[in-house]
Amino acid sequence: MKSVLFWGLQILGAAWAGTALWVQFPSARWVVGLFVLAVAGVIWLRLLSSGWGWAGLGLLSALLAVWYLTLTPRQDRDWAPDVARIVHGEVAGDQVTLHNLRAFRWQTRDTAEQTWQSGVYDLRQLTGADMITSVWSSPDIAHLLVSFGFADGRHVVFSVEIRREADEKFSSLGGFFRQFELALIAADEADIVKLRSNFRGEDVRLYPLRLTPEQLRAVFLRYVELGNELNRAPRFYNTITSNCTTVVWHLVKVLKPDLGLDPSLLLSGRLPDWLHRLGVLEGSGSLADIREQARISTRAQAAPAEADFSAWIRETGRPAP
Repeated sequence: MKSVLFWGLQILGAAWAGTALWVQFPSARWVVGLFVLAVAGVIWLRLLSSGWGWAGLGLLSALLAVWYLTLTPRQDRDWAPDVARIVHGEVAGDQVTLHNLRAFRWQTRDTAEQTWQSGVYDLRQLTGADMITSVWSSPDIAHLLVSFGFADGRHVVFSVEIRREADEKFSSLGGFFRQFELALIAADEADIVKLRSNFRGEDVRLYPLRLTPEQLRAVFLRYVELGNELNRAPRFYNTITSNCTTVVWHLVKVLKPDLGLDPSLLLSGRLPDWLHRLGVLEGSGSLADIREQARISTRAQAAPAEADFSAWIRETGRPAP
């Protein structure tokens, strides 16, 4: 039994290390082949001589551990344009000045007229917040955004995203192995929501949240604080522990410090179910009714170019998808 466990751990360790090398060296994946050969050699030595086998395995493991621990998040990469800047802000009483607000106007899913702005927001004018989910494949997996509305009609959407380099594509596997940094994007809805509903063709739903003015203020300020933290010290994105869902969970803990874990932290498309159980979602009827009322993709796609996009997608008299 001990022998089976020993060899099982060796195989798992080799698989982990091989995948980490594969992710971190996409242009030199022959390194993975060399690594596999080295592991095979160490295992062979282990079979022939336990002393050399242990020594070789220990040295290889130490070298890999040192290499992996030297991978640190950075701010100075050649970023993809949509995640080139992370929002940050200054708070003076009730006034919050946000910088690096994204206001892209997309022409296709990959190209846009690029604009970054600054804006001043009065926390006393917060009128509400909406959780927005965007599903592109499995209904159990969604990207989560939180949109804050103000009395003057403006909306600020916060979105926790991977910070890709210009030549990178998202990879869930890479998210386990320190391939991407974490970004907090703040944008208007005509940018970040319309991109998903109109250009990517995703199933986008908007759920009004039941929050008091004090709670709205606390969560908004926590987002600002997160943006400031990421500007000071970058972090790695992680597919499981540091993604759009887990960050929202940490933010909700601002409102409910004793909040426990939930399966929806892994299956983000189910987060509305959890929030409904917590009594945070607005709306009447069953959860199925609330989910149906939340659908906005068809409504968004019908919005004229000159329309106020945020007002249009919330106009309840318009036909839902």
